[in-house]
Amino acid sequence: MNIEQIRAYCLAKKASTEEFPFDEHTLVFKVLGKMFLMAPLRKWEAGEATITLKCDPNRTMELRDRYPSIYAGPYVSNKHWNTVDLFKGEISAEFTKELIDHSYDMVVKGMTKKMRDSLL
Repeated sequence: MNIEQIRAYCLAKKASTEEFPFDEHTLVFKVLGKMFLMAPLRKWEAGEATITLKCDPNRTMELRDRYPSIYAGPYVSNKHWNTVDLFKGEISAEFTKELIDHSYDMVVKGMTKKMRDSLL
């Protein structure tokens, strides 16, 4: 997937927004103000397409062990977040969407009941 496809997929999710809260080069997608995906645009421009996604801690290491393109990224909790290298071609578009869905769902799951209900 290219960055525009990822952007469109993320923004199609309910209550999803995009922002640059850290700097002008790190695109972040949030649901009700809670981050579910980061994309460092400078890396994309350099041909190093990566995204960082929330992940169930029980699944984090399993994914890293199974896919060399999924690893612990900088600046986030290694227990709850994975960085996915999309440049190597190991991760399909369909699997990328599954990982994005999982991240979005994990963030929603961690919200208060009132916040979750507002998504219905």
